Amino acid sequence: MQGIHGGDIYRNQVKIDFSVNVNPLGMPEAVMEALKDAVGSSGEYPDITAEKVKCAVSEMLSVPQEFLLFGNGASELFMAIVHGIQPGKTVIPVPAFYGYEYAAGAVHGEIIYYPMKEEAQFALGEDFFHVLSEDTALLFLANPNNPTGKLIDRGYLKRLLKHCKEKSITVVLDECFIEFCGRGASMLSEIEEYENLILVRAFTKIFAIPGVRLGYLVCSNQELLKKVGRQMPEWNLSVFAQAAGGVCVKQLDFVEQTVAFVKKERQFLEEGLSKLGFRVFIGEANFIFFQSDLPLYELLLAQGILIRDCRNFRGLQDGYYRIAVRNRQDNEKLLKAIGEIREAAWNKLE
Repeated sequence: MQGIHGGDIYRNQVKIDFSVNVNPLGMPEAVMEALKDAVGSSGEYPDITAEKVKCAVSEMLSVPQEFLLFGNGASELFMAIVHGIQPGKTVIPVPAFYGYEYAAGAVHGEIIYYPMKEEAQFALGEDFFHVLSEDTALLFLANPNNPTGKLIDRGYLKRLLKHCKEKSITVVLDECFIEFCGRGASMLSEIEEYENLILVRAFTKIFAIPGVRLGYLVCSNQELLKKVGRQMPEWNLSVFAQAAGGVCVKQLDFVEQTVAFVKKERQFLEEGLSKLGFRVFIGEANFIFFQSDLPLYELLLAQGILIRDCRNFRGLQDGYYRIAVRNRQDNEKLLKAIGEIREAAWNKLE
C-alpha cells in the first residue's frame, strides 16, 4: 500500500509534513502526561471492556454505553464492520479515503464506485439515490469528505439515510474530522432514528495522537453491534489508548480553541493558494484540497516539505493535492515555497 496514505516520513527526508491531517495545535499536554503515566501499567493487561474510556465517551456524547464499540483506530472498525455484515454489494462514492475500499475488498462481494463530479464540487447528486438499490448492503460515506473536505448538506444526508433505511442498507458515516467543523455538523442526534446508521470517529485527528490508535463507533442497533463486535480481537485497546481516551474527552476547551484556530489558518491558506493562481475547493475540515498544473509533490519534497499527492485517490487524476492546515509559520513557509515554484515555472515560459 505504498503511497496510499499520507505521513510517510519513514521513506522520505521531511522537515515539514503537510500530508497528514492532525490537529495543528498538537497533542494536549494533559494527554501527553496520561501517556507517560501509562508506562507504569505496561506490565498489566489492559481492561478488556475498556470501561473507563467507554463511560467517559458515553457521558461526552450523551449516548448509552451499549451504543459504543471501540477499536484500534477507525481502520480496525471499518474492517470489523465489513466482516460482520459480509455485504454482497458495497457502494463507495469517490474520491474517498482508501480505507473503505481496503476494508470492503476483504470479503467476497461487489464494490460499486459512484464518481462525484468536479463540476459539482465533488458533491453527491440526486442520481446517487438510484445507485442505492435493494441489493445494496453497505454504504460508506465521509462527512466531511477526505480528500475534498466538503460537508454533506444536512437535509440531503437525512433524505439519504431515510432512503437507505427503507432499502435496508447499512450506512457507515465516517466522522473522523467532524470536530474540526464546529457544532451542528454531526449526525449523532439522529443515531436512534436510524438503526441502519453507524457513526465512526477517532481520537487521531482532533487530539493529534495517530500513533496511539483509538477510534470508536456509535450505533443504536444492538444486533448489528454484536455482529461487528464479534469481529474484534480481545484486548484491542492498549493501556496507552485507554489512558489517553479518558483524558481526551475532558479537553472541551482545547477542541473549541482548535476550531477557531483551524478556521483562521485554513482561510489564510485558501487565500494564499488562490492568489497564486491555483483552483481551491472550499471545505470545512483541517485540510485543503486544490488543483495545480505543476508537479508540486516532487518539487516540494525536494525542499523537505511533504504534501499529499491525490493522484492515487480513485476518481482523481494528476494535478490534485491535499495539504493539512498547520501553524502560521509552517503555512507561510509552504506558500513561499509554492510561490517560488510558480515563479520559476513562469520564468521558463518567458
